[in-house]
Amino acid sequence: MAAYQICVRCETRWPVSYQARQWCPSCRGLLLSPVDTHVPVPPDRRNFRWVVRPPQSDLAEDIAPHATQSTATPAYDEIPRWGLLDRTRPHDEEPSRAETLADLAPTLLVGTAAVFGLAAVAELVRYVLLLVNRTRLIEPMVLALSDSAVWATQIVGPLVALAAAVASGLRLIEVRRRMFAEHGTSDPRSPGSVLFGVVVPGINLVLPGVFLTEIAHDKPRILRAVRIWWVLIVSNAVLFVFVLFWRQRDALQARADAVLLTALVAALAAVVAVATLHILRLFDGADLQGRPLAQRRFTTATGPAYAPIAEIVPAPAVQEDEHRTPAVAS
Repeated sequence: MAAYQICVRCETRWPVSYQARQWCPSCRGLLLSPVDTHVPVPPDRRNFRWVVRPPQSDLAEDIAPHATQSTATPAYDEIPRWGLLDRTRPHDEEPSRAETLADLAPTLLVGTAAVFGLAAVAELVRYVLLLVNRTRLIEPMVLALSDSAVWATQIVGPLVALAAAVASGLRLIEVRRRMFAEHGTSDPRSPGSVLFGVVVPGINLVLPGVFLTEIAHDKPRILRAVRIWWVLIVSNAVLFVFVLFWRQRDALQARADAVLLTALVAALAAVVAVATLHILRLFDGADLQGRPLAQRRFTTATGPAYAPIAEIVPAPAVQEDEHRTPAVAS
């Protein structure tokens, strides 16, 4: 046969009589363009390519089963076959460290909220112990447990919060890249500048809100959540600075009040962590627990297009004189 077509599914060759076919008569697979055996075709214009593969080469590790060294010549049990079936080896791209850490952002934010919640509880317990200590002595064991809980949460809390901030910054980079790609553009800010604005203290009170507003300006629900989060994080920072100055006072009552204020700062920090997680979930189209959000649409009701029942209009009062028979004069 001079010209033939090859099926990409069953690899059957079908001769071309007068017109090329599109589907294989045997398996209904796609047929390649006709190939003429009498006319040489350059390699760059061929619709197929010959691929050599060893027997049972579905796995990448079967390429050289008998090779003992990396420099040794590969040996096979059978002669490598030639064919048109190009089997691609499975190749799973391993995520980078940045992508792995970005995926841990929700977990780290939950951990941050839990640690600061425990810190708030520990400070409240210490405040209660201070109140009880006004009338009676506290057991040394109870006091040691309270101090341990306070110190542990004060040390672990900032470390977990820093890890959560880095992971959230990397997650924000991915979200910004996805949002700008949906509009057919690219993120004008570099990943380094975004991560710098999220992690550095002081700057992270302003720039993260700007970064989030840039991608949420056309989403009213997310924009409202971003503004609430922005108020929470600035309030937490202001309260933290106020507590630092309050702790400088030497009065006993001032120190007791500082314990209560510290509990308030820790509780507000836990709320900020939860609010951050909520915003990341909203950009993913999910609620706080990661469940897909139900899309709801509201329309303004203007009444039915037609009135199925005619409006009841009371009849006008009829004068009794109109219904009386006129008297005939005799």
